[in-house]
Amino acid sequence: MALTGIQIFKLLPKTNCGECGVPTCLAFAMNLAAGKAELASCPYISAESKAQLSEASAPPIRPIAVGTGDNVVKIGGETVLFRHEKTFVNKPGLAIMISDAIPADEVAERIKRFNLLKYDWIGLVLRPEMIAVKNDSGDANKFAALVKKVMDETDAALILMSGSAEALKAALQVSAQRVPLIYAAMDENADAMIALAMEYKCPLTAKADNMDSLTALTDKISAGGVKDIVLDSGARTVRRVFEDQVFIRRAALFQKNRSLGFPTIAFPCEMTKDPMKETMIASVLVAKYAGIIVLSDFQGESLFPLLVARLNIYTDPQRPMMMKEGIYPVGNPTEDSPVMITTNFALTYFIVSGEIEGSRVPSWLLVMDTEGLSVLTAWAAGKFVGDAIGQFIKKSGIAEKVKHRKIVIPGFVAAVSGDLEEELGSTWEVKIGPREAAHLAPFLKQGL
Repeated sequence: MALTGIQIFKLLPKTNCGECGVPTCLAFAMNLAAGKAELASCPYISAESKAQLSEASAPPIRPIAVGTGDNVVKIGGETVLFRHEKTFVNKPGLAIMISDAIPADEVAERIKRFNLLKYDWIGLVLRPEMIAVKNDSGDANKFAALVKKVMDETDAALILMSGSAEALKAALQVSAQRVPLIYAAMDENADAMIALAMEYKCPLTAKADNMDSLTALTDKISAGGVKDIVLDSGARTVRRVFEDQVFIRRAALFQKNRSLGFPTIAFPCEMTKDPMKETMIASVLVAKYAGIIVLSDFQGESLFPLLVARLNIYTDPQRPMMMKEGIYPVGNPTEDSPVMITTNFALTYFIVSGEIEGSRVPSWLLVMDTEGLSVLTAWAAGKFVGDAIGQFIKKSGIAEKVKHRKIVIPGFVAAVSGDLEEELGSTWEVKIGPREAAHLAPFLKQGL
């Protein structure tokens, strides 16, 4: 059960040192209770208190990592039923299924699609992250060879699927360093699967046919020492998988049911033979509430909408989407091309860069970090003003890319031009651009 701020305060050192970022231990306790602070921020908490608070403050759905490196898939850790209540934390991993019983050329094509289907979107790279390797052949050596091939040719987080502990052991011997998800422990093989998960320190899937059996199975797995568990309720119809996902989430959040307090895995690939229906089912599971979604194959026309839907749902609604600060070439600009500046609010960037591209005048676009605020809002907040813009221009490196010293600022902030000229010095000329991005094309075609 979650502790109140006062209960947490009683376990803190009460030094009021301020090193946690707030002036008093009571304020820190209140932030902890509200989920606005991390326990690790307190440098003086005792080991005993830390253990008590860590258990009490653990999220109702255990966070789990599958894979390693830049492509690690983090699932679980959720604390709310609806995104508008706070935010969703870890987006579901999207996996393609590759069986060791399909022809080698089809295996190669699926691996190729996994590697190629990546999309630049608002400063992010949208892509699938996981490959589920399934032991349909029953041959442990063939299974291990396919797992090795997938590892060598991709950076995928792996799901190893087999009912045979022997086959899984062979696969784990070549892949354990990538921390794959073992699929799956059931009543009949639970002991062997628990032993594998403990030996190779990998998360383990618990699969059952109903909630009572699933609860008993997770309790057995936890008692065996495995703490990182992923749930498969066994549902293979749209209605039941939807009901099960909601039931598990509500049980973890509202009933504090630790036996079901784990992320889930679902298989649209086993619910239909129609690729479009499979995509529709996957879209339901992105919203409600799968941790991993396994698809039979990836095609651009079905994968891209899922990636965008996932991005929209799992983007924190309290934080604007932002571009990385820096210099963005539009077209193929040269040392004579115009230089413009805008803020790092993603929508602003894409509108401005789109209009520049439409003008067919290659240009340099400087994007300044204004914490995701639009031009006028950033100016009103004092983040897009003359001295700040000037300092950014000087450190951006744009002077090394162009031989002229002309900078175009948005017309809406023409008032900052004087301060900007003062900050940049007499070598720079500040030009006032149009107030609306839609007028950039004729402005650029006139020349600077």
